[in-house]
Amino acid sequence: MKITHLKTNHIENPLGFALYQPTISYVVEETTAKNQQKAQVLVSKDETFSSIELDSGESSDIHNTGYVLEMSLEPSTRYYWKVKVWAENGESAESDVAWFETSKDTTWTADWITPKLGKEVQVSLEKKVTIEKPIQKARMYMVGLGIYEFYLNEKKQGEECLLPGFHDYDTWIQYQTFEVELADGDNTIEVLLGDGWYKGWFGLRQREENYGDRLACIGELHIWYEDGSKEVVTTNTSWKARKSPIVSSGIYPGEVFDTTLDTGEVFDTEVIDLDKNKLSPRLSPRITVHEKLKPIEVIHTPAGETVLDMGQNMVGWLQFHTRAATGCKLHFQMGEILQDGNFYNDNLRTAKAEFTYISDGVERDVRQHFTFYGYRFVKIQGWEGEVNPDDFRGLVIHSDMEELGDIETSDPLVNQLIHNAKWGQKGNFVDVPTDCPQRDERYGWTGDAQIFSGTACFTMDTYAFYTKYGHDVYAEQKKLNGSVPDVVPVANYHGDASTAWGEAATVIPWNVYLHYGDKKILELQYDSMKAWVDYMKGEDDKYGAKRLWQSGFHYADWLALDGNFEGGVYGATDPFLISSGYYYLSTTIVAKAAKIIGKNEDALYYQNLAKEIYDAFVKEYFTPNGRLCVNTMTAYVVVLYMGLTPEFAYENTCRGLLKKLKENRYHLNTGFVGTPYLCRVLSENGMNDMAYHLLLEKGFPGWLYEVLMGATTVWERWNSVMPDGRISGTEMNSLNHYAYGSIVEWMYRNMVGIQPMEEAAGFKLVRIAPKPNYQIPWVKGSLRSAAGMIRSEWKIEGKQLHVAMEIPFDCHAELVLPDAPYEAILNMTKQMDGIEKVEQPKSDVVVSVTAGKYEFIYEPTVPCRKIYNIDCPVDELMANEQTRKILEEEFFSVHHKVPFEKELYTMEELMNGPFTSLPYEKQKEIDKRLRAIE
Repeated sequence: MKITHLKTNHIENPLGFALYQPTISYVVEETTAKNQQKAQVLVSKDETFSSIELDSGESSDIHNTGYVLEMSLEPSTRYYWKVKVWAENGESAESDVAWFETSKDTTWTADWITPKLGKEVQVSLEKKVTIEKPIQKARMYMVGLGIYEFYLNEKKQGEECLLPGFHDYDTWIQYQTFEVELADGDNTIEVLLGDGWYKGWFGLRQREENYGDRLACIGELHIWYEDGSKEVVTTNTSWKARKSPIVSSGIYPGEVFDTTLDTGEVFDTEVIDLDKNKLSPRLSPRITVHEKLKPIEVIHTPAGETVLDMGQNMVGWLQFHTRAATGCKLHFQMGEILQDGNFYNDNLRTAKAEFTYISDGVERDVRQHFTFYGYRFVKIQGWEGEVNPDDFRGLVIHSDMEELGDIETSDPLVNQLIHNAKWGQKGNFVDVPTDCPQRDERYGWTGDAQIFSGTACFTMDTYAFYTKYGHDVYAEQKKLNGSVPDVVPVANYHGDASTAWGEAATVIPWNVYLHYGDKKILELQYDSMKAWVDYMKGEDDKYGAKRLWQSGFHYADWLALDGNFEGGVYGATDPFLISSGYYYLSTTIVAKAAKIIGKNEDALYYQNLAKEIYDAFVKEYFTPNGRLCVNTMTAYVVVLYMGLTPEFAYENTCRGLLKKLKENRYHLNTGFVGTPYLCRVLSENGMNDMAYHLLLEKGFPGWLYEVLMGATTVWERWNSVMPDGRISGTEMNSLNHYAYGSIVEWMYRNMVGIQPMEEAAGFKLVRIAPKPNYQIPWVKGSLRSAAGMIRSEWKIEGKQLHVAMEIPFDCHAELVLPDAPYEAILNMTKQMDGIEKVEQPKSDVVVSVTAGKYEFIYEPTVPCRKIYNIDCPVDELMANEQTRKILEEEFFSVHHKVPFEKELYTMEELMNGPFTSLPYEKQKEIDKRLRAIE
């Protein structure tokens, strides 16, 4: 038995974070035991645990997904903790020692300072500190605005980039804590400052100075000496300033680094009037370099350019080794795609995305400091001699998030799509979940963040990341009477109260809770969640209290293809159906959250409100005969996914969705609202084959189209690049836009079948319900969940289906075996340990189990469904041995699901519909064989 993944507030060994009441979590691995009988948590101020600050005692109430340390914490103090676990089989283990360190006290004796120079001048601030006696420990508590790097004796402190990150500086300013090692004698503290989001060129409405117009810094160096004394060195007017060799920088334009600049002149600083009450310990996870990519090729373009191909659309910096002569000017431009074989970046709009380096003749490695790029291709100018790819590295930057999930399939194109979605998350999770990382935008669009949050939680540990984002969401809501802005932080891009975008306040914390099982996220965000629902109710009350939201502007099904596609962005689905649907969804989420955190009166109130919304919705949007009044693909998806389909309308609604797909020649036309839920709705309502067909569509619009076009991240539009390789437009066309990567949530939940359960969040109870399909012969999925490692694999081999699952220690699971023969499964389970019960509520067999590994091999039992040939019903075809063999071989893939369960189709329609994903020659062969039998 081994205890791993020790985290405090879902961060490993956090230094100087806002901890509230810390929550610890851990994972138990490498054991044959099933359940945790008890655990004990110890907390001490020393690593040897000679004195104990908290002892939980041996308790059965400690859960590995979250245990709150109910203790008083002292400022500037490191606490060590460990946990011991006992299992039901007598095994036990003790963890390694983990730690967390608190932030400073709330009083600041330091001043905010700024250089006595023009506000456009880029600077560094410095201070000499002399150490004359032995030090016990030293910490620097500081923040620089807009972006800063902290150096001690010319050495950069820490691995972080782009500090202090991007947040609502109007409301709170995060400061950081550095563990520093001061030398005996003189030490030089230096703070390098850049404009960043705070002061520089950023935003679509106000181009500069969104939060402030002066570079600034505040810091306190706390030194504890071995003799028991303490010294605090603060920022004040004794600090000096120098011009920075980074002569200009910005999020959009890039950076100019002039190492020939004379920085010897010293300038005074002055106190600046910034509110110290806004200073707060950090919430943001660290932003660091996670990978270093070597270019795969040096391209000499038809236009005579020299271009690096990194092989991956990535986000971060470009590092290079230079031996350039004094005065040599190297110029780099970043882009996502080539056009006609030449460098191109017009789709970045006004963002320059450049880097200029002016050499002083010193050989060195060079990188950027106060900008970042979204790019795959780099145009190089001014390089002396041949460009050697060994001299370059793409530094991949994103917020620290442990990678959790992985899926591999038999289809390499699907595998590339999964890869693309993951890289889209990496590139757009740089402190804020942005829409895109490259053009003159890079906003934290709340709609994009909301619809991708389920996928994000499967892919990486996003708990701390979304905790910080949620803090910003509520900070902005307080300015808007509970409404949620379109972008967070707002940065002067004013606009709010759009359905689906506002659900960032409810859906994101709910997904975080489901995935990680720590209800603190609900406690922290409850006021925000409630405020958004109350805002919607207020709008509803303003227009007659219909219990529908039928007012205001809504992006709704943004970029759907059923609207005005030629240059249009709004889908055809009634935006008020969508807004009323989300009104219901968010209200039900708030009701459940209230119950979980013990707000029972609120829970009852929002349950009743949700019931009123449901009744009003059904009356408004369904006819008495059970037909949905809004006839779009997304409308059907919304009512099915959100639980707004009454029983009397269920069959008509499913048929309606299939009919819309059929009318669209089995292609999707959904946008930002419909697409994330489409395949989930299909798989969970008897139309699993269609979900696979949409996934595997290789033409426009389809996920694999962009894969076949060479994409390495997910595009903003289905046709961002045309079949001839031409970019489809420059007005709004990002090639790294994670929203449609939300298909990966369907892969985890339905294809692989790993589903969190509300009854025991954090996968303490997990439902594994894979939905195989012959179009992908095998799939392997794994998730290092908050509870431990979960695996789900399946393989179609001949007439048999192989299913293998792994459940982590101290967890329970429902294993749902699709179309399984009950007696055969029951006999298999008699030979297995950990089986709790076996039942067959419908066609699937459900096996309830405890921790362990389980494998089942069986022949699925799928009844024949009626499918009509052009003149001949399948009943007759199945009665003929020849035709039966054809149907089994070609369509049923040996007793697997037929294409649809909700509709009757002709063979001709099937050939023109769901089987278009088969190679054309194969389609002709099937058609020929069937027509020959006719």
